[in-house]
This record gives sequence, C-alpha cells and structure tokens, in this order.
Amino acid sequence: MLSEDLAPTPRQTEGPFYPDKLPLDTDNDLVRVAGRPGTAAGEVTHLHGRILDVHGQPIADALVEIWQVDANGVYLHSADTHARRDAGFQGYGRFTTGTSGEYRFRTIKPVPYPGRTPHIHFKVTRKNRDSLTTQCYVEGEPLNDRDGVLNSIRDPAARASVVVPFTPIPGSAGELSARFDIIFG
Repeated sequence: MLSEDLAPTPRQTEGPFYPDKLPLDTDNDLVRVAGRPGTAAGEVTHLHGRILDVHGQPIADALVEIWQVDANGVYLHSADTHARRDAGFQGYGRFTTGTSGEYRFRTIKPVPYPGRTPHIHFKVTRKNRDSLTTQCYVEGEPLNDRDGVLNSIRDPAARASVVVPFTPIPGSAGELSARFDIIFG
C-alpha cells in the first residue's frame, strides 16, 4: 500500500440475520414500506456515503445493501422472534452507485438488541467482481466498548473507521444524518 492510499474498510461478519426472505419493497427508503400506511418507528436517519477504492477513486455500479433491526430490535428474519417486528420498517434496502460512487438510504438510527451494540450491516458488491461485508456503528454509543464484533477489529484506526456520528439535521423534524464512506481494498 502506498502512503497516499486509503486504508480499506475492515471486513466484518454478515451475521446470522441477513434477511432470509427479501421484502417485495427493496428500495433505499427503509422507513416507508410500499403499500403500507404510515412510517417506521425510530429516529429517521439519512445514511449516505461513497464507495471508493484505496486510491480514492469512486466505484460506480456497486450494489450497496444494508440491513438492520427495527426500533424493537428485531431483524427481518424468520429466526428473530424475541420481540414483535415493526411492520412499517422495511429492514433491508439496496442502492446502486453512480459515477461518483455515492449511495443514499433513509432508515432509522440503529438500536441495540440482546448482545449487540447498535449497528447497520453493509454488503457492497462490485459489478462482476468481489464483495465486502462490514458494519457501521454509532459514535458515542456506550455499548460499543463491550461489543465483541466491533472490538474484534484490533487496529484502533480501522475500528474508528466504522464508527460514525449520527447528527441532527438543522431545521428537520428531529431527523439525523450519518456519513459512512467505504474503502474497497
């Protein structure tokens, strides 16, 4: 790696709860499910970033998938039955990057569930190539210090690269913004 190259985003587990049955609605707005009234419970978050290579060049046509628990801490997965699922939360979304490598999702701020700190799973697949699975965590979350998956990233700089601020959007109705750039190594 050259000194001017960017450090790759650490790979992390896909986890046991990648959706076992994808919803009919798989767009990038997880807060509203097509055909259902209302919106999901939770703090609406505009999650965005860029997919870049280690030289800082954007990766176009990358498929970005995210999945996470709803405000009740439940995944869109038949084996996750510890609480009632929010039918207004999509649980999974996808977005294909353009020439700038940018992606955007409207989701909720992640919440903890038994044994884990709040996080969002990401899987990025480059067109006709390999994929990268990682997770995005909430900066300042006290449970981060005790999360085994997050702390399995031994390098402090690499670990810090997957922890991002979720900040209020001025003038919004309590919505948040979070930027998570992913460096494909």
